[in-house]
Amino acid sequence: MSVADLESRQASSDVVYLLGKPAVLQDGQLLVVPEGCKRLLAFVALQRGRVDRRLAAGSLWPDGSEDRAAGNLRTTLWRLRSAGITVLDSDKLSVFLRERTTTDLDALCEWADRLIAGTATETDMHVPEWTTTVAELLPGWYDEWVIFERERIRQRMLHALEVLSHVLRADGRYGEAIDAAMDAVAVEPLRESAHRVLAEAHLAEGNCVEVQRAYLRYREIAHRELGIEPSWGFQAWLQESVLAQSHSR
Repeated sequence: MSVADLESRQASSDVVYLLGKPAVLQDGQLLVVPEGCKRLLAFVALQRGRVDRRLAAGSLWPDGSEDRAAGNLRTTLWRLRSAGITVLDSDKLSVFLRERTTTDLDALCEWADRLIAGTATETDMHVPEWTTTVAELLPGWYDEWVIFERERIRQRMLHALEVLSHVLRADGRYGEAIDAAMDAVAVEPLRESAHRVLAEAHLAEGNCVEVQRAYLRYREIAHRELGIEPSWGFQAWLQESVLAQSHSR
C-alpha cells in the first residue's frame, strides 16, 4: 500500500497510532491519550479483535486482586470517554475497538503480507516511508505483550523488504532494490539475509566493489557484535558471484 493509499484509508476511518507515542485520530481530529489510558488502548488495539475483560485487566494490572484489576479497567475506560476518545468500547464480557477504527500498523502489515504471499500489486512495489518506523512500536515500553508484538511485526517487515528487493531486482529496478535492502539492514544490522540481499542487488547492477563492501560490512558487524563469521553460504556465494562477474567482462 502506498503512502497515498494509507492516507486515504485513514481519512475514511478513525485511527489508533501505535508507532511512536500512542494517539488517536478521531473524526479528523488528533487527540492526546491520557497517560494512564495508553496501555489499555494499545493492548486492545494490538489484539485486533474482542478482548476478554478479565484478560485485559489481569494483563495490565497483575498486582493485586481480580476485583481491583477490574475496577482499574472500568476507571480507565471512563477516563478515555471523559477525554473524548470513543474508539474503544466494551460490554459485560469484552473490550474492543469500535467498527471503522484501524491502526497505523494495519496497512503496513497488509502490505508486508501481500509481498510475502506473492500477491503484491504494482502500487506495492515501492518502499513505504513508514516501514523502518516499525522498530518504534511503542518505544520505551517493555511489557511482555509489547515486546512480543514488536518483534513479530519487525520480522514481518524484514521479510517483506527482502522480498521487495528481490522483485525490484528482477524487474531491473536496481536502485530501488538497493534502497529496500538497505532499509532491511537498517532495521536489523545483524541479519545476514538482509546484507546478502543488498549484495545481490549491487551485483545485479554490476557493482562488484559495492558487493564486496556489503559483505565486509556485515563481516565486521557480525564479528564485533556476535563473535562469528558470515555463513559458509554467504562466503561461497561472494566468491562465485564476483568470479563469474569478472569472467563475463
